[in-house]
Amino acid sequence: MLELESSGAKPQTPAGGQAPLDPPKNEVAVLSKAQAVLKSDITVKAARGLSHFGEHSAGWFALGLVGAAVDKKRRKDWLVAAAGVVGAHAASIAVKRVVRRPRPDHPSVEVLVSTPSKLSFPSSHATSTTAAAVLYSGLTGRNLVPALVPPMLASRLVLGVHYPTDVLAGAALGGVVGGLIRRKLKRR
Repeated sequence: MLELESSGAKPQTPAGGQAPLDPPKNEVAVLSKAQAVLKSDITVKAARGLSHFGEHSAGWFALGLVGAAVDKKRRKDWLVAAAGVVGAHAASIAVKRVVRRPRPDHPSVEVLVSTPSKLSFPSSHATSTTAAAVLYSGLTGRNLVPALVPPMLASRLVLGVHYPTDVLAGAALGGVVGGLIRRKLKRR
């Protein structure tokens, strides 16, 4: 604090003349910077759309049902994949309840969407999106991971509801669950 005062820089003071705010550190600093760089009217709108689509893995599950309806030869595989996406989501909820990490809460991070819980680790959106990308890639014959996963991970940071390690851990969990189920589907 003395260094700040002697250098002429003034610490941030919140409205009301309270004590100065602590500058963001560690993951909060990374999240704050990511949000500052990525946030715009367009990215916030897109991130909110992704958030609603991915809530409780509902959008990814629905796409699996569409795949089952359209691809009658592999209907059972699509249904197993869709159930796998929901299973990955459920696994992330179980981990959240064990870890109990609270969501970001710092004045430098703006929360731009409501969430169904106050728990942050891992990101369930990242988990179900990655599981869907891995599973549906196997069924479509196209690598969907680069197109689907990074936007969802970035959206969680833009909206200020997850730390970077939350989304990375969610993607890893979704990749493992999706990969295991995809391997079983390939053996058929």
